[in-house]
Amino acid sequence: MRLLRLAKIVAVGLRFGLDQVVLDADPSGRLPAVWRVVFFWRSFREPRAVRLRRALESLGPIFVKFGQMLSTRRDLLPPDLADELAALQDRVPPFPSAQAIAVIEDHFGRPVDEVLVGFERTPVASASVAQVHFAELPDGTEVAVKVLRPGIERVIAHDLSLLEAAAILLEKLWPEGRRLKPREVVAEFAKYLHDELDLGREAANCSQLRRNFKDSELLIVPEVYWDYCGRSVMVMQRMRGIPISQTTALRAQGTDLSALSRAGVEIFF
Repeated sequence: MRLLRLAKIVAVGLRFGLDQVVLDADPSGRLPAVWRVVFFWRSFREPRAVRLRRALESLGPIFVKFGQMLSTRRDLLPPDLADELAALQDRVPPFPSAQAIAVIEDHFGRPVDEVLVGFERTPVASASVAQVHFAELPDGTEVAVKVLRPGIERVIAHDLSLLEAAAILLEKLWPEGRRLKPREVVAEFAKYLHDELDLGREAANCSQLRRNFKDSELLIVPEVYWDYCGRSVMVMQRMRGIPISQTTALRAQGTDLSALSRAGVEIFF
């Protein structure tokens, strides 16, 4: 399985010409010349940044997340690569609701309908690590239920091992690549992913954020319902509104976008 996955990564890299991104940085110019003779038939019209983004999307959600993290490291990447990687979206097909229910019932030790009222079988959002369903608590409180994707730990461990191997090879085969500190970058990414695998930790972070902004007039942080939370399930207050990315809908309801922007800056800084 690992060899097949490695073969796919190499094939995707060659298909999108990612080898040229590395070879073009060779100061001697000898390696790129030899490589282009070997692969003389390849011609790429898209910029290297677009090819890198598309390659990561082809390799799946873990590599998409890796690209997202790299986009924040402008101290390591050229501006064109960082800008393009920032456009990556962590969107994957949802896993079957039966699997989500199985995770919830395993967490609570009883049927989902005995714990949550009107659990919606169709998820409202799905990403690489988890997906979200709407439901209600027994007292009628509307909640969002985040459920860890089954088997994601194995997938992450597998892809991380390949990224770590690639980082070691990059340092050995490309001396200039050591400046990018690939092994340190992958280690940072691994810590980030392992944190995401513990929804209990995410719940704690959300609760801390809510305490930090409890008196704020600019931001409402959803309440976490700790009696329902664990490593694989997180239940929090459902919030209704328009995503900030939907500017047309915000204008239609009369939102002052300038004031919204100022509030966002004040919240973050």
